[in-house]
Amino acid sequence: MSEALVSVKLQQLQDYRFEVDFGPAMPRLTADEPVPLGSGLGPSPVQLLCAAVGNCLSDSLLFALRKFKQEPEPLHCTVEAEVGRNTEGRVRVLRMTATLHLGVAATRLEHLQRVLDTFESYCTVTQSVGQGIAITLKVLDADGVVLK
Repeated sequence: MSEALVSVKLQQLQDYRFEVDFGPAMPRLTADEPVPLGSGLGPSPVQLLCAAVGNCLSDSLLFALRKFKQEPEPLHCTVEAEVGRNTEGRVRVLRMTATLHLGVAATRLEHLQRVLDTFESYCTVTQSVGQGIAITLKVLDADGVVLK
């Protein structure tokens, strides 16, 4: 990945609903706060944060496994964010849990333990977000066996 500047533009559409422009080669996205603050016509900022963490972790795991010519597809990931009040009484994301699911049994993948020991450290978004929000990671194979 390039170490260039990443730029995203947001344009208010109405109230708390914004159009998110990722650039000319990407489709635009509508983001919104949930009711009652917004109208809930798009993902909220917290949902977008969860998506960024989950996407980055999934990409990192897939990349690490593919380096060893492994095929773990189809991967899927669930990210949950606990939202509550901090010690000052302000609403914050208090902690996150990401659960990655491999699309195959662990026994079908070579070098899996080596990948599981290292892939998380290469995830740019999760490592950055994790400096301020506790993130718990779980990895399961297609049979539901907890691997990490």
